[in-house]
Amino acid sequence: MPDLNYQKQAQEFYGKVPVIIMGSGASAAHGMSGMGRLAQHLVAHTDVSDLSVSELEVWEKFCQLLCDRVDLESALHQVTASEELTSRIVKATWALINSEDIKIFQKSLQDNAMFSLSRLLEHMFRSNLKKINIITTNYDRLAEYACDQGRIHHYTGFTHGFFRQLASPTEITSVRRVNIWKVHGSLDWFQSPLEDTVALSNIQEIPDNYQPQIVTPGTQKYQKTHLEPFRSIINNADLAISEAGSYLCIGYGFNDEHIQPKLMLKCLRQKTPVTIITYALSDSAKRLILEGNAQNYLAIERGETDDQSIVYSSLDKAPITVEMNIWSLEGYLSLII
Repeated sequence: MPDLNYQKQAQEFYGKVPVIIMGSGASAAHGMSGMGRLAQHLVAHTDVSDLSVSELEVWEKFCQLLCDRVDLESALHQVTASEELTSRIVKATWALINSEDIKIFQKSLQDNAMFSLSRLLEHMFRSNLKKINIITTNYDRLAEYACDQGRIHHYTGFTHGFFRQLASPTEITSVRRVNIWKVHGSLDWFQSPLEDTVALSNIQEIPDNYQPQIVTPGTQKYQKTHLEPFRSIINNADLAISEAGSYLCIGYGFNDEHIQPKLMLKCLRQKTPVTIITYALSDSAKRLILEGNAQNYLAIERGETDDQSIVYSSLDKAPITVEMNIWSLEGYLSLII
């Protein structure tokens, strides 16, 4: 076991009913593509037929940036894609992530212990807690699948059913509920021909005249998130962040301007505890949390092997190396359950 202080700190932070913040690392643990693989997929599979000469020039510049090893987000910021080209990039992104998401869903049908998140949520609900908030930058539905496996109702901003329409949080009631605030959209959200946003359950292809409502990195991200349903979702995520007793960040890189400012304000001004578990701490996480002025933090990343963890804590200036896996969600659960 690690030094008792770290386990005690993990339990103390967990006892403050954390808001769960999930980033791409939480999905990567299940084999979902990260930005690198997505970039390769976009170059190979984006439909660029019938684009104008100027659009093709932008596309070629974008591909060149990726070939020069510029990361996907920076590359999308460095080009000004037309609405049509952006739409094609969104569709290619959707096709890759959706196919991976559905494979994970199929796999989960054979393995009812697949999601560590299910165990975490079930444990949190063993108290008199009625509501848990998850905030995620991911498009996939792994959090929803984890809720389903744990027989837990979830709400993502829509009514229930196969053709789901926007609904306020008070419209859907249940004794216990997980709110999943998807600040960059979801694979099952689409703009309909009526130009409203609807959610369509478990479909394999984009229906005719429907547009996926996922926000890809780049300049379009800022315009789109000022519109519904993103504005309401981000507003609810902000509310969850400001009311939280603590934060549990799973595979989250601290690189998102929709979540960061309020989260850091709480950690710095109000000393709200934050726990980070991840494969590798991002430069942003190190800068904002470890080297910043956060007072109450516990950050755990993978060491040299899966069975080694490096623990950074506000209790101690020097990190310690622990010969066990406590950096993954499954490993972290061994500290608190």
